[in-house]
Amino acid sequence: MIEIAPLEDRHRSEWSPLWRGYQDFYEVDIDDGTTAMTWRRLMDPAEPMFVLGAFQDGVLVGMVHFLFHRSTWTTGDYCYLQDLFTAPGARGSGVGRSLIEAVCSRARAEGASRVYWLTREDNATAIALYEKVALRTGFIQYRVGLPVG
Repeated sequence: MIEIAPLEDRHRSEWSPLWRGYQDFYEVDIDDGTTAMTWRRLMDPAEPMFVLGAFQDGVLVGMVHFLFHRSTWTTGDYCYLQDLFTAPGARGSGVGRSLIEAVCSRARAEGASRVYWLTREDNATAIALYEKVALRTGFIQYRVGLPVG
């Protein structure tokens, strides 16, 4: 049984290893200050950023971050599913799919016209799931890094 629920401040210590695992998978190291700011934003009801957790037997085994933003292509907001991670021991048990479905449900309730996300082109395990639950658009992402501060 997978239970999906919004994370609360008391879940920070359980969320942190999942967040670290996500970073390790994508071979990035997000500094502690940014991680602290991210958590504060996720916990702030005034922010358009959200976090849901997947629990199995009361243990947090997956998390998803998502946010809403305007679009020039529609009157409804879009929902960007930014980060999705399942603990290695829970993979293949429906956690990822359940988190995606929960984000889609929330997006529908908020009047969003689209949920979308990105993944690395070599993330075969995730792509196998995504091909079952979403449409591959064929768009390619380009990025320009800008200095902060």
